[in-house]
Amino acid sequence: MQHTQSENPILNPVFSPNHDLFFSSVYRTVRGKGISQIITTPAIHGEDSQSEFQQVVQQKFAAEKAKGVDNPILIGSIPFDVSEPSCLYIPESVEVTEHKPDTFGEFSGMSASKPLQVLAKRSEPEESVFKHAVAQAVEKFQRTQLEKAVLSRVLNIELSDDISAGDILARLIKQNPTGFHFAIPQQDQSVLLGASPELLIRQEGRHILSNPLAGSAKRQASADADRQVSEALLQSVKDRYEHRLVIDEIAQQLRPYCRELDVPAGPSLINTPTMWHLSTRIEGQLNTPENQTAQSETSAYNVLQLACLLHPTPAVCGFPFNLSRDAIKELEGYERGMFTGMVGWCDSQGNGEWAVTIRCGKVREKSVRLFAGAGIVDASCPQAEWAETEAKLGTMLNAFGLGEQGVA
Repeated sequence: MQHTQSENPILNPVFSPNHDLFFSSVYRTVRGKGISQIITTPAIHGEDSQSEFQQVVQQKFAAEKAKGVDNPILIGSIPFDVSEPSCLYIPESVEVTEHKPDTFGEFSGMSASKPLQVLAKRSEPEESVFKHAVAQAVEKFQRTQLEKAVLSRVLNIELSDDISAGDILARLIKQNPTGFHFAIPQQDQSVLLGASPELLIRQEGRHILSNPLAGSAKRQASADADRQVSEALLQSVKDRYEHRLVIDEIAQQLRPYCRELDVPAGPSLINTPTMWHLSTRIEGQLNTPENQTAQSETSAYNVLQLACLLHPTPAVCGFPFNLSRDAIKELEGYERGMFTGMVGWCDSQGNGEWAVTIRCGKVREKSVRLFAGAGIVDASCPQAEWAETEAKLGTMLNAFGLGEQGVA
């Protein structure tokens, strides 16, 4: 029996009842309707095929196959702290199509609704507290082995009218067609949605791709200024150092799983409508499973194992992991939840895509929580890091029609 939204209380009425789950990339679009299975098991030790998390995932896939589903697909989000509950679903029906961003407005039913008015807004933590935390992190670099810590903040906004998650998602796709777009209903009745520029891991057969980003600069209005900013970012010693910490760690994690791994010697530039980023595409071929020939396209691992292996990367946590995680707990002052977690999909054959959950927000009725972070290293300046979070918030604010003028 096909569930309706009223039979699924976890689904938020601001999201389309016909397309409850959504993830898209330049590779494909995955839309899920209805919910057949829910997985809340924490993803701790999820890189291990024998972990409780992986065993539950396989049990849910098996239950779907017993219903006659040939290759079930799981879609959802995993939090920054993998000891917290996951938010994963196996939909009752799934549509997988080519990525066609120009047609998404039809899916959302987006209309020219009246502009949203800001009734209240509040940063968590406040600007002075965030800047002090940055200074404290820099001080830790002088007396500990900590080399990088990612600190973040929330912008809480109360709006005049209920928010249509479908409308916001359509705008995100329109303004940045090449991003990783998602809308995932959460257990607290909110919808997690966003347009991440960062691919954690993609797997198709034995081929994998990871595209970490670290080191950022705000886009400029004039072409000349924008070019100068991008060139300065590419040459920045501070940003290249921050980026190299991320690349080295991801490559080290992936190498034991791969018979081939290509890691470029230096970063390149990618951009979104609001930001420039240092980017490195890491591609590889996974090891061949035992008792199979090297020509086999089957992998010994599934994409969710590899995603759990890499998550959280130094791009969203820091380096070394334990020290940066402890610094975040001490200095950040709020619970990230799904922010800087991972969001995506995988099928029962092990293929799929997981993006880093950034450039995102949670919407529920008239309330919005938007998230942004910045990588702190020894050369960081509190004012510059605050400005970076302001710039990164622009992606979501623009989708709400609340750009720099709209939240003043």
